[in-house]
Amino acid sequence: MVTPDTILMVQQGDNPSADFFVRPYLHGKGTALTEIHLHSPSPPLSTPVAGVVFVRYLTPAWCKWVEHNRSQIGQLVFFMDDDLLDMNTHAGLPFRYRYKLWKLARRHKNWLQRMGAELWVSTPWLAKKYSSWSPQVLQPQSPYTNAGPQKTLFYHGSASHGAEFEWLYPVFEQVLEQDASLSVELIGNHAVRKQFSALPRTHVLHPMPWPAYQALLARPGRTIGLAPLLESRFNAARASTKFFDITQAGAVGIYANHPVYRAMVRHEHNGLLLPMEQQAWVNAILQLSESEQTRQAMWEQARNLTS
Repeated sequence: MVTPDTILMVQQGDNPSADFFVRPYLHGKGTALTEIHLHSPSPPLSTPVAGVVFVRYLTPAWCKWVEHNRSQIGQLVFFMDDDLLDMNTHAGLPFRYRYKLWKLARRHKNWLQRMGAELWVSTPWLAKKYSSWSPQVLQPQSPYTNAGPQKTLFYHGSASHGAEFEWLYPVFEQVLEQDASLSVELIGNHAVRKQFSALPRTHVLHPMPWPAYQALLARPGRTIGLAPLLESRFNAARASTKFFDITQAGAVGIYANHPVYRAMVRHEHNGLLLPMEQQAWVNAILQLSESEQTRQAMWEQARNLTS
């Protein structure tokens, strides 16, 4: 709810610039903060607000909105933690990124000054360079909490697992919403990256050669591995190799209750065998996430089978 003491923070989605600098600074002042995505519709202002802070970028639509509502806006601020306003410093950067900096930052410099915007920056170097603007330097603060390490839920599919990726999407959506301690790790191509980009705490790794994948599995940190398998002629020929992959990763596995896995997995002994029902997988993931003792016991039984 926008109130007279609210500051609107306009940003291009969640980003480190806001997390390290702007958000902790404003929270430290006890500011009532409302966050708005840069490309969301700008809100109607029925009451004055304490200020508007643009984090790194702004658009012509927001410029028009500010001009229309300037009398109801207290502070107007532009924050940058790179030299966004000098095109000479962008030489050597990729063309698309240079164009983005011009489109969303550099071309608005004169407008910002004309509107009486304050400049907030991240370093004394930037403050010195733009000293004529009397910038304020914000000190970085850690955005990391002491909530404990994340538990990694992973599915390492390939191009032949498109149907399984589709099937897993609502499963991941639910567990990520219900358990903030879980992150998702996938292996997939650009289409998979795009498909899962809207999910929080989800990381998509590029497909890799077999030796690199073996090294990946040897790194610690994975908790629950998934091996769904939908009925198809192609899947009928699968082998149970994911059992070995998941166990090598130090994780307990949830496997489709399919002939491929029945010969290897004993339910609740060295893994879970589940029907391909999404809610059953959601429930099992959440239960395993809560019980380290259960995970450890099943993993040890799986390791005994693979050693």
